[in-house]
Amino acid sequence: MINPASDPVPQLFDELKSSAAGLTHTEAERRLRLQQGKEHTQNRFARELHLLIRQFRNPLVLLLLVAVLLSGIMRETTDMFIILAILLATGFLSFIQELNAGRSVEKLQQMLAVTVGVLREEKTMKLKSSEIVPGDILELSAGDIIPADCRILESEELHVNESALTGESFSVEKSSGDVKEGASISEKTNCLWKGTHIISGTAKALVVLTGNNTIFGQLKSSLEHEEETVFEKGIRNFGIFLLKITLVLSICILVINIIFHKPIADSILFSLAIAVGMAPELLPAIMTLSMTAGAKRMLRKKVIVKKLTSIINFGEVTVLCTDKTGTLTEGVSRVNRIVDADGKEDAELYRMAKVNASLQGGFTNPIDDALRKLGEDISGYNKCGEIPYDFKRKRLSIVAEKNSNYTMITKGALTNVLDVCTSYFSAKEIRSLGKDDLARITSRFREYGEQGFRVLGLAYKNFTTQKITKTDEANMIFLGFILLEDPLKEGVLHSIERFKKLNTTLKIITGDNRHVAAYTAAELGLDTSQVLLGSGIAAMSPEALKVKVKAVQVFAEIEPQQKEHIIRALQQSGEAVAYMGDGINDVAAIHAADTGISVNDAVDVAKEAADFVLLEKDLSVLADGITEGRKTFANSLKYIFISTGATFGNMFSVAGASLLLPFLPMLPKQILLTNFLTDFPYLAVSDDNVDDSQIEKPSRWNLKTVRRFMIVFGLHSSVFDFLTFFYLYFTLHLKESGFQTGWFLESVITELVILFVIRSSRSFLKSKPSHLLILIAVLMAAFTMVLIYTPLAALFGLQSLPLAQLLMITGILFLYLVTADILKIFFFRYAMKKQGV
Repeated sequence: MINPASDPVPQLFDELKSSAAGLTHTEAERRLRLQQGKEHTQNRFARELHLLIRQFRNPLVLLLLVAVLLSGIMRETTDMFIILAILLATGFLSFIQELNAGRSVEKLQQMLAVTVGVLREEKTMKLKSSEIVPGDILELSAGDIIPADCRILESEELHVNESALTGESFSVEKSSGDVKEGASISEKTNCLWKGTHIISGTAKALVVLTGNNTIFGQLKSSLEHEEETVFEKGIRNFGIFLLKITLVLSICILVINIIFHKPIADSILFSLAIAVGMAPELLPAIMTLSMTAGAKRMLRKKVIVKKLTSIINFGEVTVLCTDKTGTLTEGVSRVNRIVDADGKEDAELYRMAKVNASLQGGFTNPIDDALRKLGEDISGYNKCGEIPYDFKRKRLSIVAEKNSNYTMITKGALTNVLDVCTSYFSAKEIRSLGKDDLARITSRFREYGEQGFRVLGLAYKNFTTQKITKTDEANMIFLGFILLEDPLKEGVLHSIERFKKLNTTLKIITGDNRHVAAYTAAELGLDTSQVLLGSGIAAMSPEALKVKVKAVQVFAEIEPQQKEHIIRALQQSGEAVAYMGDGINDVAAIHAADTGISVNDAVDVAKEAADFVLLEKDLSVLADGITEGRKTFANSLKYIFISTGATFGNMFSVAGASLLLPFLPMLPKQILLTNFLTDFPYLAVSDDNVDDSQIEKPSRWNLKTVRRFMIVFGLHSSVFDFLTFFYLYFTLHLKESGFQTGWFLESVITELVILFVIRSSRSFLKSKPSHLLILIAVLMAAFTMVLIYTPLAALFGLQSLPLAQLLMITGILFLYLVTADILKIFFFRYAMKKQGV
């Protein structure tokens, strides 16, 4: 068995039939086919067949199918085929909606495939992580997610975050070499593990194990568990709550009907039909459809949704935390000037800065891109060594050689660069760095920050060897300041105004110094009276931080781990938080946030952690995202309110009437047909219009409100159902078919009408539904009316009704519509008052 840590590298090459030049394309493709076969990846047909079967696995549906078979045995073949057809049609309708939604999500996911550098036939290429096979040679750098268990061949200042496996958030230093057999995972510092990611440095590594053979693959089932969101938990509890009521009511009706000596087969079918009628069987499809529609709308605005339920989370957001650079500003750093300690420009400073930026081998960034564009000639310089940037030192050092002379050049955060300097460059001379000089340099640094410049420090020293370690960052000469400018993005002020209208607070969390952060925040119109620094957070208790974060809009000089602390504190204070970031130092905060956001050109690990990925780094699309989230939530809630209002009320009334009548008030097939016809309009709910009032404030799932709604509107619906019942039975003295037709007609129309009432908390006359919703509802109502006058009516136990009877039912429906609208307005006012809105 191959041991990636203790087997010598030549032995590993031999066992994997590979070499330092990598695999050939032909061999790699052969291994990939073999690998995919072993992993038994479920194909599209199998997945979609499973989805179809799932539509009919509902216990109530299975019981109804058994009852249908009993009808066949008892030679009630017409009823059997009609009920079976309705059940199949409902199942296929739900299947088609979930299928289309699933395929849409697949396409979105394919747009975000994580790639990694691979050496094939001595040429480096970018491949998807899923295409990596044992024997491949990977070329890794900061931000890469490691796609397999690997042995390090070469490395330079390599630090890896292994929290996905160990749970420890601090980085681990890695390097090539040998490790004794039987060492623990933490001791295998010559290996890289699938699912971990590189914090800093570079590496070349040999792929040893992939897929389920990796340590991550063996732990996958436990690692992939995701916490339920508040909305998901609410939906699950709602389903359980409604199912309990449905089962209790159905069983009671069945028992009572049998006690009253009604036909057993009819009683069973009737009870089960009521159960199916009340069960929100379309809820998964409606929820998926609503969220997929939202995802498609967001894709048109260049936002990829990785997880559908995150759309609902986005709608709940009350605080948006973001970095400054690239989101609020253009993100394309421009070098304003490079000056010495006295504020004077010098060509030597420009040359040193360009050498450092051009020769560094870490992750690409706007600052180094800007410095590389400087006009100075740096031909003849060769890189000999490097200490990559990390978030503790906040410096990047390289050793450059020219004409056999070695120079160590360092740039980074000013205070961190000054920490390793003992002298400074001024007027072409090198002078000792005393306290007064430090105070003068710090004062100049503050002035530049207050002018809106991002300021980096630059230092150097002559070197005698090619090798470099962190201890060599000492006794350096401070060269001066690199002044960078990054103007505000066009339209960002308008976006911030939109956030205010959405009752969402913007907070800046940045590693930049306090002066630059305050300058930018002031330009944006944010409150800069309080700027909370990383040093201040470090000295605070968790309780104090929880109070402080609510009042502060600008956080500056923040360490990477402190970003997560800020997010957690905001959540504990009752806020729903979105965080946007694109760097390695943002990953923990993206994970912690209720809604994590990244961009398409972010490091892989940031994109992997995010719920949303922006194809363009534009703040305005985040306002669109919050709006879409609230629209999706509002449209999803419409189905839930109908299920707990009119539908529950109708089924409750039918069940109650069955105890008072010598015959069934509705036949099982009529109940199922009612359910089928009234479900159609919900196909258009996902794209329905939403009132401005439902978008202006975040809404959260509240089961208590749903329960109150069920009681109030269920009773209201039942009042009009029994009004119809008394009119049909005691006034018109209708029996069986005539009575059932009247009740069937009233049940279908009330459920179609109530949708237009409940879809808005305002009067239905003041809220405009979508054209498609109106069209489908009108078609279903027309179909229902026409059906009772066609030969098909007899198949469903229906008959034609005289005009006078239709007019009376219409009057009852009109009264129902008006009273429901008034009741709804008072109900939602009361509900909002209870929630403190």
